[in-house]
Amino acid sequence: MTMIPALNAPGFPHQFARTRRFSLGVPGGFTVSPDGERVLFVRTASGSSAVGRLWLYEDGRERLLADPAVLGGGREEDLPEAERVRRERARVTATGVTGYATDRHARVAVFTVAGAVWAVRTGGGAPWRVPTAGPAVDPRPSPDGSLVAYVTGGALRVVRTADGAEDRLLAAPEGPEVAYGLSDHVSAESIGRPRGHWWSPDGDALLVARTDHARVGRWHLTDPADPARAPRAVRYPAAGTANAEVSLHVLRLDGGRTPVRTPAGADPAAHPPGAWTDTRYEYVTAAGWDGAGPFVEVQTRDQRSAELLAIDPDTGATRPLVRRADPAWVELTPGVPARTAAGTPVVTGVRDDVRGLRVGQVASPPGLEVRAVLGTAGERVYFTASEDPTEVHVWAYDPADGFSRVSREPGVHTAAAGGGTVVLDSRTDSGRTVTVLRGGRPAGRIAVLAETPLVTPRPVHLSLGVRELRAHLHLPSWHRPGSGRLPVLLSPYAGYGVQLAVRGAGWHGAVAQWFAEQGFAVLVVDGRGTPGRGRAWETAVHGDRLSAPLEDQVDALRVAAGRYPDLDLDRVGVRGWSYGGYLAIGAVLHRPDVFHAAVAGAAPTDRRLYDTHWEERFLGHPDVRPENYARSSHLGYAHRLTRPLLLTHGFADDNVVVAHTLRLSAALLAAGRPHSVLPLPGATHAVTREEVASGLLAAEVEFLKRSLGG
Repeated sequence: MTMIPALNAPGFPHQFARTRRFSLGVPGGFTVSPDGERVLFVRTASGSSAVGRLWLYEDGRERLLADPAVLGGGREEDLPEAERVRRERARVTATGVTGYATDRHARVAVFTVAGAVWAVRTGGGAPWRVPTAGPAVDPRPSPDGSLVAYVTGGALRVVRTADGAEDRLLAAPEGPEVAYGLSDHVSAESIGRPRGHWWSPDGDALLVARTDHARVGRWHLTDPADPARAPRAVRYPAAGTANAEVSLHVLRLDGGRTPVRTPAGADPAAHPPGAWTDTRYEYVTAAGWDGAGPFVEVQTRDQRSAELLAIDPDTGATRPLVRRADPAWVELTPGVPARTAAGTPVVTGVRDDVRGLRVGQVASPPGLEVRAVLGTAGERVYFTASEDPTEVHVWAYDPADGFSRVSREPGVHTAAAGGGTVVLDSRTDSGRTVTVLRGGRPAGRIAVLAETPLVTPRPVHLSLGVRELRAHLHLPSWHRPGSGRLPVLLSPYAGYGVQLAVRGAGWHGAVAQWFAEQGFAVLVVDGRGTPGRGRAWETAVHGDRLSAPLEDQVDALRVAAGRYPDLDLDRVGVRGWSYGGYLAIGAVLHRPDVFHAAVAGAAPTDRRLYDTHWEERFLGHPDVRPENYARSSHLGYAHRLTRPLLLTHGFADDNVVVAHTLRLSAALLAAGRPHSVLPLPGATHAVTREEVASGLLAAEVEFLKRSLGG
């Protein structure tokens, strides 16, 4: 048998941690000016620098607009708590300039550094500090750039951009649990609405979300490694409990205020049938203000109905524009709803099991699975869609030209657009590129400064079994077919909203290849519940979050082993994080005949402990459908464990709280089932501390080798 080298690429775990999963140095947050002349973006200085900077691409060249090191804008420790939460919800791993907003023509950009508001003109000149009444969150300039709206201490204020004068209070919180202009936990984490205030096109008013958290349960997070630190209280709406109360208001700069009167609920007669029905419009899933006026989309608590409403800014009255319903749940496609310059609604809908796009009365071509709407430029609509589930391409719709594909090379693409310019952000098998297209032709590139991984992913692209499960197989670069059998390591996410087996290089592929270099055959499988394969595939997890995805992992493993005899089915491990960790635990609890060891990180083991919108989407209300939660949670099956299991969790995780792991560990102890727990003090859901992230990979390899014998 071939000797397995000891820890090939030993520097990879440290590189992986130091580069924040190779995200540093990657440009993002693109804004293209309406005339297509200017492109703004954020990027760190290199693949190892964690400090974000604001950049401008113009006339084929990059120019630095703002560098926090020069501004001297304070310490990251001084971040407002609301900003810290916003970054965690957005999975931001850098510091410094991590986001920005511009005026209508992208002539003025504003951003924060450690709670201080700064502004810069893209035409030239140094950034200047905009004085504010307190540490600011989410500053946004008015359409003409003369004013900045920002949130401090839960209050929405407006200040003059040029000198910070005339700082006006537009809305003050009526109590400690109320905030104006910010997003609540569920909206930011699970719905995908990170914003809470929107300027009118004339710059004389804003549409503002008011969020009251008083009804939401209070949880307390603490770090046992630092007993001197007081617990942090967070409002967390666990499944079946009360949500934050969100309402919208039109706030005028002259002091006027008009509440938006959204309907109380959907028509029960038109509601799709189901075991649990709650027709209250409880969620504000999207909002905005464009040339056709303000708008809002609301969704029922059971998520089976959603309604796009036009808002009368003078009276607050609403009228329906588009109604959507689904017997499982109404899918919230990123970027939807949107409207063209003429006010034509842009929405998605399912036809023949495929999610398509509808621009007014015009529908996208059959078989084209729409992933996201990227934006509009006049009457032109840009979106991403798939013909092959392993690829995502940028498409455009224009009334004169119809539908056309913008990206060409096989891969996963997204874009930002303005005027005749498209910034094409591409992940292909060869790496990451950002190309500036003008008139459909390459006109330049924005540099990607990320480090190259010390291991080169070598995935074999597979389609496995009768369900044509898309998968990647990573084999050690030093292994030769027939030279010896390899223990198998499944490394899936396999959950809702995420694909890994795609034709695009990313950090997960590098990690999978590194595990392969340690002597494993690593199999990554996207099963039912993942996107890109049609509506029935996506909703196969409705009522049961584990059975179908686990069955797909087992089926894919067996078919892959039939094609590659060197895969040793007597030594099979599984590892994963978040939903992937949940799936790993389920594998050793329910299929010990197949899986012989598991590593699970930040796993949601008790589905009742996750948030309302995310969990009730799949399982319904826990008081009405408790059997769904019992079936999909791990605590009731702890007595089944017969295989080695390593549980790891960050104590500062406010998304999947550490109670998930601690409750499962307690259940395993009560059942007399030995297992291992690796605590991560100070770590959140996205582990960013270098020594923790790098040490975690090494600990996983050691555990798996010891457990599988090899």
